[in-house]
Amino acid sequence: MTDAGHDPDVPADLAALRPVPLPMAAIRPRAGTQAMFRFRPIRNHVLVTNVDGRWLLLSRDEFTAFARGEVPEGSPLHDRLSSHGFLREGYRVPQAVERLRARRSFLQAGPNLHMLVVTLRCNETCAYCHASRANMDAVHTDMSKETARKAVDLALASTSPFVTLEFQGGEPLVNYEVVQEVVDYATRQNRERGKQLEFTMVSNFSLLDDAKLDWLIEHRVQLCTSVDGPQALHNAQRRLPTGDAHQKTVFWIRRINERYQQLGLDPTLYHVEALLTTTRATLPMWKEVVDTYVELGCRSLFLRPIDPFGFAERTARRLEYPRHEYLEYYRRAVDYMLELNARGVEILERYAAIFLTKILGGHDPNFLDLRSPAGAGIGALAYDYDGSIYTCDEGRMLAAAGDQSFRLGHVDTARYRELVGHPTVRALAIATNLDAQPDCVHCTYQPYCGTNAAYNHKTQGSIFGRMRDNAVCAVHKGIQDYLFEKLDEGDPSVLRTFERWTTIRAREHFVQPLSDASSPSSPAPADPVTPRGGPA
Repeated sequence: MTDAGHDPDVPADLAALRPVPLPMAAIRPRAGTQAMFRFRPIRNHVLVTNVDGRWLLLSRDEFTAFARGEVPEGSPLHDRLSSHGFLREGYRVPQAVERLRARRSFLQAGPNLHMLVVTLRCNETCAYCHASRANMDAVHTDMSKETARKAVDLALASTSPFVTLEFQGGEPLVNYEVVQEVVDYATRQNRERGKQLEFTMVSNFSLLDDAKLDWLIEHRVQLCTSVDGPQALHNAQRRLPTGDAHQKTVFWIRRINERYQQLGLDPTLYHVEALLTTTRATLPMWKEVVDTYVELGCRSLFLRPIDPFGFAERTARRLEYPRHEYLEYYRRAVDYMLELNARGVEILERYAAIFLTKILGGHDPNFLDLRSPAGAGIGALAYDYDGSIYTCDEGRMLAAAGDQSFRLGHVDTARYRELVGHPTVRALAIATNLDAQPDCVHCTYQPYCGTNAAYNHKTQGSIFGRMRDNAVCAVHKGIQDYLFEKLDEGDPSVLRTFERWTTIRAREHFVQPLSDASSPSSPAPADPVTPRGGPA
């Protein structure tokens, strides 16, 4: 048994995130009756979790009796502990194995997400650009059709039955001809491969027109964008020369949603979703951000902290913030979202949906940065404009700054098995396996969490990282503390909302038909919390 409430020697910025530790010296635990467990104080209760992810919230007195091995047989507490797998006697190993297998089901296939950076050119200048965008005249940063076809061949060679090709940039519409080539070529090739194939484009929409939209809709390309909040904030952070980035994005969000409705698609499921990047200026605007997303018809909001990649490193003094301030912003925003849901306005927070799907649903929605082991190389591959292949998009971003640590090869010479069996991929799988990650192995939230090796490498000089002073770890713990506090409060309205946030509905319309007259008989696995798979 381990105490995840003890986090010594953390920086002052993160000190406020530590829960008050339990007085273990007074409890004097006695081993013998308990099965393996981890624990963490949650307000006046104690959360206990076990190896296969089951959990209980105990009162302090109940936890003391449990830790001392003094729970009377036949008591209600004894029955609760036994039924949830916290007592050695009667512990059902085969059932626990099946639960753990369900949580790690994503390991049964190879990379399903393949990110194609079709150009670095972009007409927007974002203050925090993670992609290290290039100017519009830098045509040498466009992916060629030949390189794109080779990337598609590698993607379709994946052992995964589900393949998503995601167009990134820069701004992918700058190299629209290659986007069209990839869709046409991959669709033709897939008639022999028989994958469940999807296409996704992440775009600022400013270069969209009706002809392009007609083609993208016809070819079932899922469209995603970025919205940083209300107009003034968005235009200050995501600049177009014309000064109307927000206006153009909003115009096309509405137009695309209208097209989905004209096709007879369920508007609660088929609509444009957007990504937010939280900067210092965003923190006091939590209500305005939520209201903006609701007004646009978005059903989900991802309150992502800023990452230290690309241009964000240069602008950190202006954009960065202490993570305990982020967690206050997160709590206020999600509290407001829960109020809106209670009034019949459906909007979910994606971090919460990811964690709750694991906590309440008992399975993993396969969000690549929040699983164990993480998806770098074994769940995703990134193909740069020049044909270089990386374990993840963050690895590609690091390469743009001169760090080639996550490069696996080139489309001209690489073979699929060489990529997924590359020593770097093996090292990342080990480093992000929380069963062997120092600190994580003792953490109460280990069954539900994940770590990003590229982030750890960038900020701490090690793919393993140091979780006790890791800002991402602090955010993950803080969010899960909040969620378990809400579960502990037991408000029926909140519990109903949480249950709804874990509901996965696959967007079958975006699965490419294998021929003009047929389509896959079963849907591709939906990631309910990212634009790469659509919200719940």
